[in-house]
Amino acid sequence: MTETATLAGGCFWCLEAAYKELDGVQSVTSGYAGGSVENPTYEAVCSGETGHAEVVQLEYDPETVGYDELLQVFFTIHDPTTLNRQGPDVGTQYRSAIFYHDDDQKEVAEAYIDGLESEGAFEDPIVTDVEPLSEFYEAEGYHQDYYEKNPNDAYCTMNAQPKIRKVREKFVGKANQ
Repeated sequence: MTETATLAGGCFWCLEAAYKELDGVQSVTSGYAGGSVENPTYEAVCSGETGHAEVVQLEYDPETVGYDELLQVFFTIHDPTTLNRQGPDVGTQYRSAIFYHDDDQKEVAEAYIDGLESEGAFEDPIVTDVEPLSEFYEAEGYHQDYYEKNPNDAYCTMNAQPKIRKVREKFVGKANQ
Protein backbone atom coordinates (compact mmCIF):
# COMPACT_ATOMS: atom_id res chain seq x y z
CA MET A 1 0.00 0.00 0.00
CA THR A 2 1.50 3.32 -1.06
CA GLU A 3 0.65 6.90 -0.17
CA THR A 4 1.02 10.09 -2.19
CA ALA A 5 2.71 13.40 -1.41
CA THR A 6 2.88 16.49 -3.62
CA LEU A 7 5.58 19.11 -3.05
CA ALA A 8 6.80 22.30 -4.73
CA GLY A 9 10.26 23.67 -4.04
CA GLY A 10 11.65 25.18 -7.19
CA CYS A 11 12.43 23.32 -10.37
CA PHE A 12 10.81 19.91 -10.49
CA TRP A 13 13.87 18.36 -12.15
CA CYS A 14 15.89 18.95 -8.99
CA LEU A 15 13.26 17.67 -6.59
CA GLU A 16 12.62 14.62 -8.73
CA ALA A 17 16.31 13.68 -8.82
CA ALA A 18 16.72 14.12 -5.06
CA TYR A 19 13.62 12.14 -4.07
CA LYS A 20 14.54 9.27 -6.37
CA GLU A 21 17.49 8.73 -4.02
CA LEU A 22 15.26 7.71 -1.10
CA ASP A 23 14.39 4.16 -0.18
CA GLY A 24 10.64 3.78 -0.06
CA VAL A 25 9.93 6.34 -2.76
CA GLN A 26 8.47 4.16 -5.47
CA SER A 27 7.86 6.80 -8.13
CA VAL A 28 8.34 10.50 -8.68
CA THR A 29 6.30 12.35 -11.29
CA SER A 30 6.98 15.94 -12.29
CA GLY A 31 3.93 18.10 -12.82
CA TYR A 32 1.95 21.21 -12.00
CA ALA A 33 -0.45 22.08 -9.18
CA GLY A 34 -1.96 25.00 -7.32
CA GLY A 35 -3.25 27.03 -10.24
CA SER A 36 -6.49 27.71 -12.03
CA VAL A 37 -5.71 26.63 -15.61
CA GLU A 38 -6.70 23.11 -16.66
CA ASN A 39 -4.09 20.97 -18.42
CA PRO A 40 -1.37 23.63 -18.38
CA THR A 41 1.70 23.41 -20.57
CA TYR A 42 5.24 24.05 -19.40
CA GLU A 43 5.35 27.26 -21.40
CA ALA A 44 2.10 28.49 -19.82
CA VAL A 45 3.31 27.65 -16.30
CA CYS A 46 6.63 29.43 -16.99
CA SER A 47 4.69 32.56 -17.93
CA GLY A 48 3.60 32.82 -14.30
CA GLU A 49 0.02 33.45 -15.35
CA THR A 50 -1.51 30.02 -14.58
CA GLY A 51 -1.03 30.11 -10.82
CA HIS A 52 0.54 26.65 -10.98
CA ALA A 53 3.79 25.67 -9.32
CA GLU A 54 6.23 23.09 -10.62
CA VAL A 55 5.71 20.11 -8.31
CA VAL A 56 6.70 16.52 -7.81
CA GLN A 57 4.18 13.90 -6.87
CA LEU A 58 5.69 11.05 -4.85
CA GLU A 59 4.28 7.57 -4.45
CA TYR A 60 5.93 6.14 -1.36
CA ASP A 61 5.78 3.20 1.01
CA PRO A 62 4.99 4.64 4.46
CA GLU A 63 6.44 1.51 6.09
CA THR A 64 9.85 2.44 4.65
CA VAL A 65 9.79 6.25 4.60
CA GLY A 66 7.32 8.38 6.52
CA TYR A 67 5.65 11.58 5.42
CA ASP A 68 7.59 13.44 8.11
CA GLU A 69 10.84 12.11 6.61
CA LEU A 70 9.77 13.32 3.16
CA LEU A 71 9.24 16.75 4.73
CA GLN A 72 12.65 16.59 6.41
CA VAL A 73 14.23 16.02 2.99
CA PHE A 74 12.05 18.77 1.48
CA PHE A 75 13.22 21.36 3.99
CA THR A 76 16.84 20.24 3.51
CA ILE A 77 17.02 20.45 -0.29
CA HIS A 78 15.36 23.81 -0.92
CA ASP A 79 15.18 27.23 0.71
CA PRO A 80 11.71 27.63 2.23
CA THR A 81 12.40 31.26 3.17
CA THR A 82 12.56 32.78 -0.31
CA LEU A 83 9.23 33.89 -1.74
CA ASN A 84 8.70 32.70 -5.31
CA ARG A 85 12.35 31.91 -5.85
CA GLN A 86 14.78 29.00 -5.70
CA GLY A 87 18.33 29.79 -6.76
CA PRO A 88 18.28 31.11 -10.31
CA ASP A 89 14.58 30.36 -10.78
CA VAL A 90 12.22 33.26 -10.08
CA GLY A 91 8.42 33.36 -10.27
CA THR A 92 5.35 31.97 -8.54
CA GLN A 93 5.84 28.69 -10.39
CA TYR A 94 8.96 28.14 -8.23
CA ARG A 95 7.29 28.82 -4.88
CA SER A 96 7.67 26.62 -1.85
CA ALA A 97 4.46 24.71 -1.19
CA ILE A 98 3.12 21.53 0.33
CA PHE A 99 -0.07 20.33 -1.33
CA TYR A 100 -1.68 18.03 1.19
CA HIS A 101 -3.88 15.08 0.24
CA ASP A 102 -5.72 14.73 3.57
CA ASP A 103 -6.10 16.31 6.99
CA ASP A 104 -3.33 14.15 8.47
CA GLN A 105 -0.81 15.47 5.93
CA LYS A 106 -1.98 19.02 6.63
CA GLU A 107 -1.50 18.59 10.37
CA VAL A 108 1.93 16.97 9.98
CA ALA A 109 3.10 19.68 7.57
CA GLU A 110 1.88 22.55 9.75
CA ALA A 111 3.39 20.98 12.88
CA TYR A 112 6.67 20.37 11.06
CA ILE A 113 6.88 24.01 9.95
CA ASP A 114 5.94 25.21 13.45
CA GLY A 115 8.72 23.05 14.86
CA LEU A 116 11.29 24.46 12.44
CA GLU A 117 10.19 28.01 13.24
CA SER A 118 10.28 27.48 17.02
CA GLU A 119 13.78 25.98 16.90
CA GLY A 120 15.02 28.78 14.63
CA ALA A 121 16.09 26.39 11.89
CA PHE A 122 16.31 29.23 9.37
CA GLU A 123 17.41 32.84 9.77
CA ASP A 124 14.36 34.12 7.90
CA PRO A 125 10.69 33.13 8.29
CA ILE A 126 9.43 30.09 6.36
CA VAL A 127 7.13 31.15 3.51
CA THR A 128 6.07 27.64 2.44
CA ASP A 129 2.37 27.48 1.56
CA VAL A 130 0.37 24.55 2.96
CA GLU A 131 -2.72 24.07 0.84
CA PRO A 132 -5.03 21.28 -0.30
CA LEU A 133 -4.22 19.59 -3.59
CA SER A 134 -7.11 20.31 -5.90
CA GLU A 135 -5.64 18.88 -9.09
CA PHE A 136 -2.31 17.48 -10.25
CA TYR A 137 -1.34 17.74 -13.89
CA GLU A 138 1.51 15.57 -15.12
CA ALA A 139 4.22 17.51 -16.92
CA GLU A 140 5.22 16.75 -20.48
CA GLY A 141 7.18 13.53 -21.07
CA TYR A 142 10.50 15.24 -21.65
CA HIS A 143 10.40 16.55 -18.05
CA GLN A 144 10.07 13.07 -16.54
CA ASP A 145 13.36 11.52 -15.36
CA TYR A 146 15.08 14.65 -16.67
CA TYR A 147 18.19 14.37 -14.53
CA GLU A 148 18.64 10.68 -15.34
CA LYS A 149 18.44 11.46 -19.04
CA ASN A 150 20.57 14.65 -18.84
CA PRO A 151 23.07 14.31 -15.97
CA ASN A 152 25.62 16.54 -17.70
CA ASP A 153 23.15 19.33 -18.43
CA ALA A 154 24.64 22.52 -16.95
CA TYR A 155 21.45 23.32 -15.01
CA CYS A 156 21.42 19.83 -13.50
CA THR A 157 25.10 19.98 -12.63
CA MET A 158 24.68 23.29 -10.83
CA ASN A 159 21.29 22.71 -9.18
CA ALA A 160 20.24 19.04 -9.03
CA GLN A 161 23.59 17.45 -8.14
CA PRO A 162 24.02 19.42 -4.89
CA LYS A 163 20.53 18.34 -3.78
CA ILE A 164 21.34 14.71 -4.55
CA ARG A 165 24.58 15.00 -2.54
CA LYS A 166 22.65 16.46 0.42
CA VAL A 167 20.23 13.52 0.39
CA ARG A 168 23.07 11.00 0.22
CA GLU A 169 25.03 12.70 3.01
CA LYS A 170 22.24 13.68 5.40
CA PHE A 171 19.96 10.71 4.99
CA VAL A 172 22.41 7.82 5.22
CA GLY A 173 20.46 4.63 5.62
CA LYS A 174 17.45 6.10 3.83
CA ALA A 175 19.15 6.83 0.50
CA ASN A 176 19.58 4.33 -2.32
CA GLN A 177 23.34 4.08 -2.56
